[in-house]
Amino acid sequence: MPKNSKRYRAHADKVPAEPVDLTKAVEILKSFGDTKFDQSVEIHMRLGVDDKQADQVVRGSLVLPHGIGKTQRVVVFAKGDLAEAAKEAGADEVGQDDLAKKIKDGWLEFDVCIATPDMMGMVGPLGRVLGPRGLMPSPRAGTVTTEVAKTVQEYKAGKVEFRNDKGGNVHAIVGKLSFDANKLQENIEAFMEFIDSLKPAAIKGTYVKGVAIAATMSPGIRIAA
Repeated sequence: MPKNSKRYRAHADKVPAEPVDLTKAVEILKSFGDTKFDQSVEIHMRLGVDDKQADQVVRGSLVLPHGIGKTQRVVVFAKGDLAEAAKEAGADEVGQDDLAKKIKDGWLEFDVCIATPDMMGMVGPLGRVLGPRGLMPSPRAGTVTTEVAKTVQEYKAGKVEFRNDKGGNVHAIVGKLSFDANKLQENIEAFMEFIDSLKPAAIKGTYVKGVAIAATMSPGIRIAA
């Protein structure tokens, strides 16, 4: 629970006991914007998937209609023309051995790591550092690619990555509390629709079991299916 428990409890009192429609949930959430900083808005979706089954993993990335309200710091492992293309697209750092050593030595001041396929032999050993932080490049997430310029631009525009955790939950940032209510709602709807489109064929029962939205320092608000 946040330190300011009195404030938190006051907000919790506003949260309905039952799930509400998305428009109402966004309206309630925006009333929690009384902190000195612009809180991030997160979505949490509980899915009926079994993480131990490879064909039930829900993972991917998408560019939200209105971005996420922050400029993501992007590093790229590439060489030659692709390295130049990454720099021109706005990558914060582009390198090879030098970048690998920097990360191995503890530098992790970035939000996204992209690599061309021929760089994965170099990036692979960094998995112990990047993996636990969700920063390891992956073909499935689209961060192992030869289209580095396009991928850098997408992440700079507000692309989000996600992967269900061991409990079958998917979490992602979908904007800032300062966003207009309709823009926040459109981002949330886009994310939910995208998750729906990724329903594994192996799922026979209920796929989406629960959805909630929350801000950085707010209680969660459940959304009616």
